[in-house]
Amino acid sequence: MNIIVIMYMHFYLHKRKEGIPLNKLTVAVIFGGQSSEHEVSRVSASSIISNLDPEKYYVIPVGITKDGKWMIYNGPVDNIKNGEWEKFGTPAILSPDASQKGLLKTVGGKVKLIPIDLAFPVLHGKYGEDGTIQGLFELAQIPYVGNGVLASSVSMDKAFTKIIAKNARITQAKYVELRSEDLRRIKSAVSRIEKKLGYPCFVKPANAGSSVGITKAHNRDELISGLHLAAQHDSKIVVEEAIVGREIECAVLGNRDKAEASCVGEIFAAAEFYDYDAKYNNSDSKTVVPADISKEKSDEIRKTAVKVFKAVDGSGLARVDFFVEKDTERVIFNELNTLPGFTPISMYSMLWAACGKSMGELIDDLIDLALERFSLK
Repeated sequence: MNIIVIMYMHFYLHKRKEGIPLNKLTVAVIFGGQSSEHEVSRVSASSIISNLDPEKYYVIPVGITKDGKWMIYNGPVDNIKNGEWEKFGTPAILSPDASQKGLLKTVGGKVKLIPIDLAFPVLHGKYGEDGTIQGLFELAQIPYVGNGVLASSVSMDKAFTKIIAKNARITQAKYVELRSEDLRRIKSAVSRIEKKLGYPCFVKPANAGSSVGITKAHNRDELISGLHLAAQHDSKIVVEEAIVGREIECAVLGNRDKAEASCVGEIFAAAEFYDYDAKYNNSDSKTVVPADISKEKSDEIRKTAVKVFKAVDGSGLARVDFFVEKDTERVIFNELNTLPGFTPISMYSMLWAACGKSMGELIDDLIDLALERFSLK
């Protein structure tokens, strides 16, 4: 008998043994994680789980604690949001063994295999959208929602994203890239930044999500402290010129050959810039969907968003952020987020809702795209 046929027979036998319906797609929604966006991930996951159609999907919530412990959770979705899920979780890990294609759960000192058809990572930031967990899915040969290893890693790293954007001839802000060891020669580093960018400028860790560790520097003292703050989050630092203009975001959905862009939305930050606190904790920050912008400018942004998505070899989803410069009306690419939030205030789902696509339909599309990418549909 063909070895692949034997593997699938074992897979379905394990499903039946665990009481998993054979007529539904078994989806492991993975949330939490070890990044600074752990709490946001839980809110996103609860939203996704609540909108997964129970007639189509058998959902297995899999939480990762802040210290990296994996657990299967079965209980009220509200406990995911408030963090109580950890009290009721059962230890489990995703097996990298491609012949198993599932989770290994520990019950009463015994290890049981829980087969899954698809992984839905809802892990923002480090270890979630940087290609690391995507590599685990690839090893396990388990289809997964969203971007692959390469797209995830280069998009998480702002410096590499800028290199790709430059090669694709996409307009972006001027920048300087530094390493943490450059801070030992701080006068030289500061002089280089001042000469190329001037003030104000933005100091960012190259690998950190959701505006974490970012400083807007108006003078030399703020620049130096901003550089040291960024170095606490990553060994690579990106310093950008400040663009005066409107902050516009666009959502992309699809695989590389047929990606489409949503309408565009605008951010009005309550703080001087849209940092983590302004995004998630300040109710005075506002989003306007669709943005009050000309069709010509909206079309340009949408076209550029798809171009950026294809340039990084994106698949599934991304939110692409831009500036529209005040005096010139230039569209300037800022960042690409390969695993945007799905919270009630997250722009990605809001943009698609404005296009007439409900959260449930959006989730169905993302799952279909994952299955299509792995040639299972």
